[in-house]
Amino acid sequence: MKTILLLMLGIAAVKAEDTVPLVFKTAVSLPNVEGRIDHLSADLASHRIFLSALGNHSLEIIDAQSLRSLKSVAGFNEPQGVLFDKDSKRLFVASAGDGTVKILDSATMRTIQILRLGDDADNVRYDAKRGNIVVGFGSGALAFLKADGTRNGDIVLSGHQESFQLEKEGHRVFVNVPDKQEIAVIDLDGKSVVDRWKGWSAQRNFPMALDEKNHRLFAGFRTPAQILVVDTNTGKMTASADIVGDTDDIFYDAARERLYVIGGEGFVDVLDVKDSARMKRLARIEVAPGARTGLFVPEWNQFFVAVPKRGGRPAEVRVFNVQGGM
Repeated sequence: MKTILLLMLGIAAVKAEDTVPLVFKTAVSLPNVEGRIDHLSADLASHRIFLSALGNHSLEIIDAQSLRSLKSVAGFNEPQGVLFDKDSKRLFVASAGDGTVKILDSATMRTIQILRLGDDADNVRYDAKRGNIVVGFGSGALAFLKADGTRNGDIVLSGHQESFQLEKEGHRVFVNVPDKQEIAVIDLDGKSVVDRWKGWSAQRNFPMALDEKNHRLFAGFRTPAQILVVDTNTGKMTASADIVGDTDDIFYDAARERLYVIGGEGFVDVLDVKDSARMKRLARIEVAPGARTGLFVPEWNQFFVAVPKRGGRPAEVRVFNVQGGM
């Protein structure tokens, strides 16, 4: 009887763990990193994570297999966006302080080229269909670059851009413009603004994620702290849900139809979005105050959260295993 009871308890424990969408694995210490941490990118082949340590003016490199810090590369002026391009094996690092994009050889970390866009270079995305590196910068603009550093045109926006997401199969990019309380819609083929979606029930739209297949755009607002779901066919809001405060990164998990929302309030919210009209929070995972950015890597089933140094707590990257829901 005792053996049967222990087996039953063991099965119950396994089932309970399976219901947790994010399971903490380890923390990678970044002992010499000071200040705010911004965005991350991954090199799947070499199992490396690149992290923009904005306040430390450095690019941090983490080994995602051994889960340890590999290297710190200095010489950036408030780096914000970082992108690893698997085709050219180059890194693109956008810095707010001097408005530059530095192109680095990812093997040697040697700077190949420096492009001066203007001020406040920020988010970086890759448009695989057209072979462009897209960088937000200035008081409101997107720059289009080739992997060799050639500038391939700009698009001017109505205000400073925050997160933007590109369609992979389509021809549009959606851009959060919080100063104007709008989402700009850009035609990538014509390189022009074709619509401006407005009239939201919340303000300060910073992060966003895209479910292109189901025509859903998830925009993260800070006042109040909410996710608004926008139909990309109509530009109309179809649903909303409360989220953690001070969000700066949202990731859509297409395989599980989930959202992972990171907020500086100190938590990660995991939302089930299988039915937009009935979004529900699966978990609120405590991380640390000030942790606002991270990276979801579906190929590894791992979720990384950047935690800045606060008080006696050193900077680190917390690694979670993603599970369940499939």
